[in-house]
Amino acid sequence: MPLAASQVNCNTASMIVYQAVIVHGLTDATTALAVGAPVTLLSAPGAGLYAGCLWWRSMVAAARAAFPATNVIDILDCADAAGMAMGSLRVGVHRLVLWPDAPGWTAVAEIAAAQGGFVLQQAPDALDMAERGAVRRLHGWLQKTGPVGP
Repeated sequence: MPLAASQVNCNTASMIVYQAVIVHGLTDATTALAVGAPVTLLSAPGAGLYAGCLWWRSMVAAARAAFPATNVIDILDCADAAGMAMGSLRVGVHRLVLWPDAPGWTAVAEIAAAQGGFVLQQAPDALDMAERGAVRRLHGWLQKTGPVGP
């Protein structure tokens, strides 16, 4: 499902978001990348709050290293925690979900855009790897559509 222009704040009109998969750890991420199709690795809702941006950055780096030929972007969900979103930007995580009513949303989005990233007001539709049968449905989900974006 394409993202509405109001959901995204970025400097480039060519921002691409592939089919999204909610991952809960390295096993989920490598399973998604092993398909070989372009994919958006999306954290669980609010994962920036309980798992942190350093965990996310490290997990994504390990998954990318295991499958360097797969086109992948990653998005960390920070829920309504603008402070966590700012911390994520400081450590190099530039693609975020931050609820639109979070204090300082505009500032976070402007900084993300200046760093080549973006902030979504809500997470894109995604296949959650924690759902029963997700691994079985993964290949079809990733092949369903091409890149989506504003």
